[in-house]
Amino acid sequence: MKNLGIILFSAFIGLVLTNMSLYTVDQREYALVFRLGQIVKIKKEPGLYAKLPFVESVKYFDKRIVTLDGEAPAKFITSENKYMLVDSFVKWRIIDPAKYYVSIKEGGEAAAEDRLAKVVNAGLRAEFGVRTVHDVIAGERTAIMDNLRKKADVEASQIGIQVVDVRLKRVDYSEEISKSVFDRMTSERKRIANQLRSEGAAASEKIRADADKQREVIIAEAFRDAQNTKGEGDAIATQVYAKAYGKSPEFYAFYRSTEAYKNSFKNKSDVMVLDPSSDFFKYLRAANGQ
Repeated sequence: MKNLGIILFSAFIGLVLTNMSLYTVDQREYALVFRLGQIVKIKKEPGLYAKLPFVESVKYFDKRIVTLDGEAPAKFITSENKYMLVDSFVKWRIIDPAKYYVSIKEGGEAAAEDRLAKVVNAGLRAEFGVRTVHDVIAGERTAIMDNLRKKADVEASQIGIQVVDVRLKRVDYSEEISKSVFDRMTSERKRIANQLRSEGAAASEKIRADADKQREVIIAEAFRDAQNTKGEGDAIATQVYAKAYGKSPEFYAFYRSTEAYKNSFKNKSDVMVLDPSSDFFKYLRAANGQ
């Protein structure tokens, strides 16, 4: 039993020493091996590795791409002395773990992102300072991001970092400029609206004048045609009357007198003061007018 205990204890000690002597490196990370505080090995490939127990230690660093996204938009001034609000993000990763560790020491990823944010902000300030508002919003936005990525990558390489990409998510006017732009847009829209109203009123007056002119022409032509028709009717009537008078003058005179009597005595209230012996009553005195 005593020998078995010794064997088990020896096996346990062996397992502990083996565990302390071996370490693994994942494909998503780097490994730095330290001996008495000094870097002695850099492992960039995944696998199982050995180290000296109690003497050497291992520290791991993520090799994947990390996103640095600011919490709030930063304010930058353009060449026109106008402030712009810029919201950006940076894609970066560690390419030299030893230099990265020496540069940030125990600050970790937060310290690296703080230094990277200062580099990016300085680059944005330089890029915006030589461009107009139009350039930074639309005209040269792609050029700004490319230049910023290259400059930031050069600066970041000094601490073992590669800047993969820099993107401007949003570029907007500051509050005071936004109000000025809004007021200018409002004035422009009002000017256009007033111009359209004036053009509409002028077109309306022109259409109304043209309609009135056409109305007067139509009425005049209708009156002319009516007068022509009336004249033609009167001419035909005169011819009929003349023809009838030529056939029987006495009957025609009698017919016209009866029409005159009918029109004169149409209402009971009509009063006429005439000499009974006048020619007007000759057909009332005798059938033959005697």
